[in-house]
Amino acid sequence: MTLIPVDVVRVFTDPDGRFGNPLGIVDGALVPPADRLRVAAELGYSETVYVDDATSGTIRIFSATTEMPFAGHPTVGISWWLHSQGHSVDKLRVPVGDIPVTRQGDLFAVRADTTWGSDWDWQQLESAEAVLAADPASYSAGHSYLWAWLDESRGLIRARAFAPAMGVREDEATGSAVTQMTAHLARDLHIIQGVGSHLYTTHLPPSHATVAGQVLAEASRTVTI
Repeated sequence: MTLIPVDVVRVFTDPDGRFGNPLGIVDGALVPPADRLRVAAELGYSETVYVDDATSGTIRIFSATTEMPFAGHPTVGISWWLHSQGHSVDKLRVPVGDIPVTRQGDLFAVRADTTWGSDWDWQQLESAEAVLAADPASYSAGHSYLWAWLDESRGLIRARAFAPAMGVREDEATGSAVTQMTAHLARDLHIIQGVGSHLYTTHLPPSHATVAGQVLAEASRTVTI
């Protein structure tokens, strides 16, 4: 057996560095393609990134059940991590295409086609309280995104996401989903999702949006293959 080091970051933390969606980051040279899905499932995060070439920003993304051609929280998280390792890339290379990366202060952003990502069942509820009261056990299949306005004039939304189709009971912060919502509502948004993660989007018509967030490092761990 081989012990594989795993870096961990939290993506889309709140302004005080709390909450955020954990992301596992693994050197792709250490894990053969045939083992990547199993390792991602064992790590237990909603997604794990394998870095195949840090200099060019070439990565692959896996959930517990499948390889993903694009996902928001992994691309934002790996942008921060590459910068922290001395690789200030201006784009990421993922199977679906090149993803431009920008930074403004503590926020890292990626620009995506809003047609990318999973198909979500959008459910607008009457209040943030109704969103928070939702029971994840009620969502046993597919991808469901629940949301309500906190302040429509400011583009502020409260949301939760349930993705059992990906082996994720509840996803703390879902970058690709909020780019799709940004296109649907045709405006910039500030989304508070899950327990308290913060995602910021910019509408770029006709077919793109950015999603940005703050990222912080967590303690590293290991996994065996």
